[in-house]
Amino acid sequence: MSLKQKIDSEIKAAMIAKNKSRLTALRAVKSLILLEETKGGVKGEISEQDELQLLTKAAKQRKDSAEIYRQQGREDLLAVEEAELEVIQEFLPKALSDEEIELAVSTIIAETGAQGMKDMGKVMGIASKKLAGQADGKVIADKVKALLSA
Repeated sequence: MSLKQKIDSEIKAAMIAKNKSRLTALRAVKSLILLEETKGGVKGEISEQDELQLLTKAAKQRKDSAEIYRQQGREDLLAVEEAELEVIQEFLPKALSDEEIELAVSTIIAETGAQGMKDMGKVMGIASKKLAGQADGKVIADKVKALLSA
C-alpha cells in the first residue's frame, strides 16, 4: 500500500472519529504528496524515497515552527505544530539511536575508505541516502565529522 493510500484511509478514519487536529495534519501531508505528483506538469506516482523526503521535510518544518513558538511563548500554536508532527512521525521509519547512527556511519566510512575531512562529502552523500528518514541530517553530519577527524 502506497503512502497516499495509507493517508487516504487514515483521513477517512479521522473523519469518522471526528478528530479535527489529526485530520488537518493528514490533509497537509496529502496536499504535499499531490503537489509533488503534479509538479512540472507531469502527473504520476512518486517514488517511496520521494515520499520519505517529503515526510522528513514536513516533520522538520513542524519541529522548527514548534521551537519558534516555544521561544515566543505561543502555547496555542505550539500545540498545533506538535500534534501535526506526531501524526507525520507515524508514517516515518523508526528513528535510529545515536549508537546505531554511529555504527552505520563508521560502516560507510570503512566501505568508502574515507581517510579524513576531505572525504566528508563522499561519506555524507551515501549516509544521507542510507539513513534518510531515520536520522536528522545535522546529526549525521556531526557523527561523520567526529569519526573522520578522530
